[in-house]
Amino acid sequence: MIANSSLSKIKKLADQISSDYNEKIIPLEKIGDSEFLEIIYDNYEKGTFDGMTIFDDGAFYIHLNIDNGNKINSPRSRFTLAHEFGHYFIDTHRIGLKLGILEPHPSKIDKVQFDKIEREADYFAACLLMPEEFFCKDLKSRKKFSFDVIEQLSKEYNVSKIAFSLRFAEIGNHPIKVIFAEDGIIKWQKNSAGFPFWKLLNNGKVPQGLIMGDYFNGDRTDTFRTSEIFAGDCFEQVRKDEARRVFYEHCLVHNNQALSIIWED
Repeated sequence: MIANSSLSKIKKLADQISSDYNEKIIPLEKIGDSEFLEIIYDNYEKGTFDGMTIFDDGAFYIHLNIDNGNKINSPRSRFTLAHEFGHYFIDTHRIGLKLGILEPHPSKIDKVQFDKIEREADYFAACLLMPEEFFCKDLKSRKKFSFDVIEQLSKEYNVSKIAFSLRFAEIGNHPIKVIFAEDGIIKWQKNSAGFPFWKLLNNGKVPQGLIMGDYFNGDRTDTFRTSEIFAGDCFEQVRKDEARRVFYEHCLVHNNQALSIIWED
């Protein structure tokens, strides 16, 4: 977990930067230019890294790996670049890079510290690309939640659906659950504070009651549309009288991976 005070400082920092640009799609290249940062898009082989911030000979350089899908101005590359900006703008990250304590590959820091640093950079990226004031303002005109909200607004902000979903789970106007799985195993999940059920059935494996479960079992028929699911088939600690409580799931899939957004009317 990251201390609330740290999150507050990171949000304030990201808000200060985004407020300098009266544009919905935050112009990341302009931010880089204003700091005299050299941003390099190149082929560094698939599966190696997405982005890397390096301090060398008195200057900072940001490398983005095209082979990992980080094409210029794509939703993926924009989040990667905003994440790397986090390493540059957050004082402790920038100082760590200068001193050689924080390296592009974390050989000098333990896993707990590395995870905290990466989460801070992710949070900075989300706040920079989707400032809370504008994000919440856009949601006011959309009283009823559906997957269309994520589909439409993620395009307007030029961010990925997963990045938008995670930001929505944090500050959106309707409780949702976001689940990511690989090869039928839940890798992570994020809940809005008001989502009624926090734990999934099946001890880390994708519950069969999810559309995601159908996908990993080879049934691809209904994967790309919103479908009804029932609380008792998916969540732990569901009372008997709530077993048939209806939720909605929209599942996005790619090869052996799946992302589901779940909500209730």
